[in-house]
Amino acid sequence: MSSRSLYQRLTPYFTSRIRQSHRLLSSNQPPSFDDIHMTDSCIKRMKELQATETSKEELMLRLGVETGGCSGFQYVFDLDHKTNPDDRVFEREGIKLVVDNISYDFLRGATIDYVEELIRSAFVVSTNPSAVGGCSCKSSFMVKQ
Repeated sequence: MSSRSLYQRLTPYFTSRIRQSHRLLSSNQPPSFDDIHMTDSCIKRMKELQATETSKEELMLRLGVETGGCSGFQYVFDLDHKTNPDDRVFEREGIKLVVDNISYDFLRGATIDYVEELIRSAFVVSTNPSAVGGCSCKSSFMVKQ
């Protein structure tokens, strides 16, 4: 009898939580702080690269973090056609950014940009809330303690 009453008391709670989760997942909520964002310039450059791609596989931008660089950690950008089981995929306007779970911990809330300068054109991490500082070329960073 007491288990039945417990079930009756908890059912409305779980039902409301399920409905709330469904509303959040199905609505067009603004991106959360934990998302990794891509600028318009990044999206535009990826679309250009996809247009020149001869392979029928989808071209994605992969971002990783490795030890090294002049500040302790460095960003590594690559173009990829596949995802791995431990990857997180962020999508905007059909463009996918792929980040592995370990790198994601260093990149939460970051913004990815594509810059064209006199000496180079490259994808860069323009802002990273997890970084304290880095080198002027924006390819390496130090982690907040």
